[in-house]
Amino acid sequence: MRIQTLWEGRAIFAVLILLGGAGWGLHWPWLIAVAVLGTLFCLNFFRDPNRTGSTDVRDILSAADGTVTEIVEMEETEFAKKPMKRIGVFLSVLDVHTNRAPMDGTVTYLNHFPGTYPGPYLDARNKECSSKNEAQTWAFESAQTVLVVRQITGAIARRIVPWRKVGDAVLKGERFGMIRFGSRTEVFVPLEAEVMVTPGQKVKGGETVIARLP
Repeated sequence: MRIQTLWEGRAIFAVLILLGGAGWGLHWPWLIAVAVLGTLFCLNFFRDPNRTGSTDVRDILSAADGTVTEIVEMEETEFAKKPMKRIGVFLSVLDVHTNRAPMDGTVTYLNHFPGTYPGPYLDARNKECSSKNEAQTWAFESAQTVLVVRQITGAIARRIVPWRKVGDAVLKGERFGMIRFGSRTEVFVPLEAEVMVTPGQKVKGGETVIARLP
């Protein structure tokens, strides 16, 4: 477990400790059980294993753990402003939620989008969540190419945590942030890149090669 990742759940762990203490003081075994189960769930959610992926400069690694939900060619309108291939990955509450740099490069763009409406967030598997839910967009640039990564909250997630800033140099697979609870991460790769994954495939952030540059 990494202290930085666990620290993001400090408020949740504090509430669970208080619940467990209250259950102990009131002799309510069911409340103690709730606190213990909640703690085990959160320890699993905030786990953050080390990963080793391809070092080939052509290989683009997944930015997140989860399931590939779509691969589509479309206009990336926020930063690159050109047609790219979007690879969307859905993260369930059981997946690791740390996001990792898909390649070596420099963070050249970072923008937070608060969402478009005050109602309930869309499920992260809904294609419209990319433009409706709270999100954060990153651009990573190297001598070879430019990649755009978008972190999107889901129906449960409510917080995107950035650990890097514009101007920072990152290594492939290095952690740059996380999304708390179920969510979606999209990686926009150049049209000429060969996609190495298929919809429905499970991927691991910082390990699975999702695309390869020519």
